[in-house]
Amino acid sequence: MSQRNNHEIDYKIYGEELQFVEIELDPQETAIAESGAMMMMEDGIEMQTIFGDGSAQQPTGFFGKLMSAGKRVLTGESLFMTAFTNVGQGKKKVSFAAPYTGKIIPIDLQELGGTIIAQKDAFLCAAKGVSVGIHFQRKLGVGIFGGEGFIMEKLEGDGMAFLHAGGYIVERTLVPGEILKIDTGCVVGYTPGINFDIEFVRGVKNFMFGGEGLFFAKLQGPGKVWIQSLPISRLAGRIVAYGTYKRKEEGSVLGGLGNLFDGKE
Repeated sequence: MSQRNNHEIDYKIYGEELQFVEIELDPQETAIAESGAMMMMEDGIEMQTIFGDGSAQQPTGFFGKLMSAGKRVLTGESLFMTAFTNVGQGKKKVSFAAPYTGKIIPIDLQELGGTIIAQKDAFLCAAKGVSVGIHFQRKLGVGIFGGEGFIMEKLEGDGMAFLHAGGYIVERTLVPGEILKIDTGCVVGYTPGINFDIEFVRGVKNFMFGGEGLFFAKLQGPGKVWIQSLPISRLAGRIVAYGTYKRKEEGSVLGGLGNLFDGKE
């Protein structure tokens, strides 16, 4: 295997549904993470708030760094990131926790050609040198109708990066020409060889009554795609709807009688 330009970090993922990743840093090695992602760290690790991602490809100078970091604001993420550097002697460990129920996905960018396109809230942490930027979907249908897929994150480099997604995670490898149709919110990430587009759901019933929306993501191979069973947007929407409105029968077989048993009436 060729030598990496990014820092080479060792890691271990703990847990099942509420996971955290423990990263082992050699002296002077650095990991980068979203602000607030750190769970715990050993003495000898120094934290530093930085603009952007600290990658070597990042523009130099304050204005250049500000513009680079500002791109991340477009994806809904924080302007700043945090660098964790082992300034002590011997190996040191730092852990980063998932923000909600789901799985942490380890991505070796070197093995995947150096680039991954991911949902705007999927990035958790990475080895220093991994560039975290933005990726615009250029097609009109994606831009207008695919709200969750229009502006995405682009991870570039040859180091380890860690994504987080909700529910159960499925990794699919699509052969050339193979098509997979997915709910837009369920796409976690994919390799650049995947052709990503938005397709309308056909049929009057789907248009009038389809609770899943009017469109879905159409992914065509070749390449890899990661899919989540429970997007955080879907979970949050259900929680808000459940807590905001007075629940009636909700389509349950038991109806109002079921509400009596669970204390909602």
